[in-house]
Amino acid sequence: MFTTSPQISFLTIILVAVAGVALLCPACRAADGPVAGAATADSYSENASSEPATSDKDAAIVATKVATFAGGCFWCMEPSFDKTDGVVDTVVGYTGGRTENPTYKEVSHGKTGHFEAIRVTYDPTKISYAKLLEVFWRNVDPTDGGGQFCDRGDSYKTAIFVHDSEQRQAAERSKAKLGSSAALPSPIVTPIIKAPPWWNAEDYHQDYYQKNPIRYRYYRTGCGRDKRLKELWG
Repeated sequence: MFTTSPQISFLTIILVAVAGVALLCPACRAADGPVAGAATADSYSENASSEPATSDKDAAIVATKVATFAGGCFWCMEPSFDKTDGVVDTVVGYTGGRTENPTYKEVSHGKTGHFEAIRVTYDPTKISYAKLLEVFWRNVDPTDGGGQFCDRGDSYKTAIFVHDSEQRQAAERSKAKLGSSAALPSPIVTPIIKAPPWWNAEDYHQDYYQKNPIRYRYYRTGCGRDKRLKELWG
């Protein structure tokens, strides 16, 4: 007759004990696979966030806002905004017209209805939209309805393109305040318009004043921009 040796019985007891611990230990169960009903990467978890984790850099990008202005030649609008504290980036482009993906040649010939414009990305914790409006006003002649300085035509007219109701209210207050101050010789003709689709201008127009400083200065002086701005704003 077969009999179990004491050594075999003792080993069997140890194996049974280890198996029992594995069944009770959550970490051991997780190592073998998910338990029914437990949340995994592919299953719903009430505590899991549906948004991806964001870094500090991503949070800074999310926190920025955009303002859009038309002030005549867009080359001349970038310098003042670029040196303003709180402005993160500026891009020049076309907006407000009838055509998609316009070119500079098309816009400058007046065939599209687009304005030359600047899109300003800014940090609202460092500068307010109201302050950006002040920068805008002091870099344009808002009483000129036919263009700006030596540049004539619809593409060179001024405009404020608002992206939400808050910007609209701020723009209307700013315009009304300036208009009632008697600071300007004529009424303000700059319209406030809901921001339409935007198209970036060609690369050679971006930061033109930095890429071609001599040509830029020659154009700006010859166009009479600074002379007229000094007459208006001192």
